[in-house]
Amino acid sequence: MHYITGKHLSRRTFLRGSGASVALPFLDAMAPAGRAFRDPAEGFTRMVAIYEAMGCAGSNDWGDSQYLFAPAKIGRDFELGEQNQLKPLEAYQDYMTVVSQLDCRMAEPFKAEEIGGDHDRTTAVFLSQSHPLQTEADVFCGKSIDQIHADRFGQETAMPSLELTVSRIDRSCAYNYHCAYTFSVAWRTPTDPLPAIREPRAVFEQLFGAGHSAADRVNRLRKNRSVLDFIAGELADLKRTLGATDRLALDEYSTHLRELERRIGLVEAQNSSGEERAMPEAPTGIPDRWEEHMELMFDLQVLALQADLTRVITLIAGVDQENRTHPESGTNKSWHGASHHGNVPADILDYNKINTYRTAQMAYLLEKMKTTTDAGVPLLDKTAIVWGSSMGDPNLHNHRRCPLVLFGKANGALEGNVHIRAPEGTPMANAFVSLMQSIGHDDFSHIGDSTGELALRYASTPGATLEAGA
Repeated sequence: MHYITGKHLSRRTFLRGSGASVALPFLDAMAPAGRAFRDPAEGFTRMVAIYEAMGCAGSNDWGDSQYLFAPAKIGRDFELGEQNQLKPLEAYQDYMTVVSQLDCRMAEPFKAEEIGGDHDRTTAVFLSQSHPLQTEADVFCGKSIDQIHADRFGQETAMPSLELTVSRIDRSCAYNYHCAYTFSVAWRTPTDPLPAIREPRAVFEQLFGAGHSAADRVNRLRKNRSVLDFIAGELADLKRTLGATDRLALDEYSTHLRELERRIGLVEAQNSSGEERAMPEAPTGIPDRWEEHMELMFDLQVLALQADLTRVITLIAGVDQENRTHPESGTNKSWHGASHHGNVPADILDYNKINTYRTAQMAYLLEKMKTTTDAGVPLLDKTAIVWGSSMGDPNLHNHRRCPLVLFGKANGALEGNVHIRAPEGTPMANAFVSLMQSIGHDDFSHIGDSTGELALRYASTPGATLEAGA
């Protein structure tokens, strides 16, 4: 750690110990009184992209007519019906930009031999909006928007980007497609997919376990002690130099860090106890409950953003053809099985129950980011969260009317509380062009099959409604 009494702390201050390295959140002491100062993270919009597999019930013609995804009202102050899959997130509507009726045609088959391979292409298309090359050898897709953002705004951070997943990455791939297309949503270049980390402990160590050497890290883990124990001396010394507000902020940050580490340890201990597991094949660090896994990954993301360790994160919330069940949703059908609803209204509603339950988990992340501040401003106001799927109606394996929601205010680029209904046939890529331009990429004009821009602010007559099935 490098700080001198009477001078401000660097935003890049780390507290280091044997086997640990902890970055600090923004503190008042990092802004020297009476002198010009620019926070390295100030004005830069964070990006979090969350991929949801297998479209949604609202992408089906009948589901769209029932407003299962797209709200009935276009524009501001829309209402979410009781069966809308976004209903559980209603408390965050002011941070919600719903963009409906978008197509991801780059995930469609271009040649006869590609027919049937939709599940094997879709993940790679979401953020790249590019058509994957059908190959089991040399992959080729397109650079994803998260990596474009990381190139411009993530190079000052310890990690330009962070890639996460909560799903197994051992599903067999088919139709002559490389498995990278199925398990990689982030593409650094068209030929360089970035692998996602599944184990919370591995993510935690990447964020906070730098230490002095690999041996130091192994020693710390063997002692089963918190990273905070290894920086206790430096932490105490620092707190003595801080004002009351900064001490409180640092205590809160430390508490969250220790609690997260404790929860990860509990998962590992429980899964190593020899008791029967719901997922016997999973590594000991993987929670058996998907919901707990998601929460741990969300907590890791918030800490990483708060400490400005990274400004770009991707999370794969589920992979195509995943047969996980969510009994708490109100149906015991498997996720993939329910997606093939046969266009039967009752079965479409069953699939919608799963969509709604899975989407509801976003409330945990949104609340955390709303109540966690950076330089006095909620992280949710400084972040663009891209949530969606590049599949539309999974029953048909099509890529029309794909769901997309942008959460957060993105430093004012997104207004929230608005439903944008794109003209029929609009590529999702158009929405990404406008998003990227609004968060600092003034020269960004094209990606994938984009044909222009799609305004993410509503300027038409308020009160317009969506005709059923339009």
